[in-house]
Amino acid sequence: MKDETPLLVPVLAALPVCACMIILGMPAIGHGYAPAFRALYFAACLAWTVPLTLLQRALWRRGTSWMVMLPVLLVASYPMSVVNALLGQWLAVRLGVDTGMHLDKLLRGLDNCWLPLIAFCAIHAVAAYYLAYQRGELRLAQAMAAARDAELRALRYQVNPHFLFNTLNAISALVSSGANDDANRMLARVADFLRATLAHGDAHEHALADELALTEAYLDIEKVRLGERLRMTIKVGPGLLDAPVPYLLLQPLVENAIRHGIAPNTGAGRLDISVERDGALLRIAVRNDGVAPAAASSGGGIGPAGIGPARMGPARIGPARIGPARIGPARIGLANVGARLRQLYGDTHSVDAGWGADGRFQVRLALPLAPSMPSMPGLAA
Repeated sequence: MKDETPLLVPVLAALPVCACMIILGMPAIGHGYAPAFRALYFAACLAWTVPLTLLQRALWRRGTSWMVMLPVLLVASYPMSVVNALLGQWLAVRLGVDTGMHLDKLLRGLDNCWLPLIAFCAIHAVAAYYLAYQRGELRLAQAMAAARDAELRALRYQVNPHFLFNTLNAISALVSSGANDDANRMLARVADFLRATLAHGDAHEHALADELALTEAYLDIEKVRLGERLRMTIKVGPGLLDAPVPYLLLQPLVENAIRHGIAPNTGAGRLDISVERDGALLRIAVRNDGVAPAAASSGGGIGPAGIGPARMGPARIGPARIGPARIGPARIGLANVGARLRQLYGDTHSVDAGWGADGRFQVRLALPLAPSMPSMPGLAA
């Protein structure tokens, strides 16, 4: 045990020993000089806790094992008991109870002095090791929290490069086709979106109102490219705008819906986002038009997000049913969302995706509904 224990630990360890000695000495009150001897032994034992504490700390700093420490403390505390016996004989001579020192009787009754010292060492060791254990658990928890925070940050930072890659490709296509005005408007919308993401800070969650504001900023970018082809609705249940949700939760899902569902079609496509309360859960659904592959229509295909057919139970909650091996590089958004939800909520969330009975692709999320948090005035306005 390399950690230095606070000085309060040996003080607390001595309290029960002192309490026991006081209780055991109470029957001696009123019996001549017995209380004086009890008081002497009490003061002597209390004084011996100081060198015993220093010895134990020195052994802990050296990393001494229990097999070595135990006999060392037993041997060290025994002479202290002998000294206590000498002090008792000296007090007896001073009080006139005895005529002189009796060294031949010195080793008799040492257990009355030795046992309190051994008890102190044991209690001190247990308290110190328990404190060290708690410190170790705290450091482990802090390390795990730091690792979780780092992974969440890495997953968050993965979203923007993916978004920028797709958006810059779209801007390049507009420039190549001679639509310079549209390219300039798209660049302005991209700047607004990135400014909003930079204003967010380092928190992993924010209010639903802020998340919808970011999503609408992204949709403004796509409207420049798709125009009237992009039709959308956003429905939010009452009292949910302040509900905390993961940062950039919807943008990757919306981007997937547009890039792999609506944009490849020549006609108009609809994107619907709904958020509703279901008891202690917050349910989010993103549905989009698209052309289902033939295999998916028959129940075994892959949808726009790289996920098989929908497996959505009305109240089934569990970890996301997506993994990196099932998601292609161009469809990283859904895998990113699933990984972040798993880090934030463990097994108390669900992610279900696939083709619905209405022929539309849908992603449905369920997360625990936490207490409300205030939105950022400049972002949600």
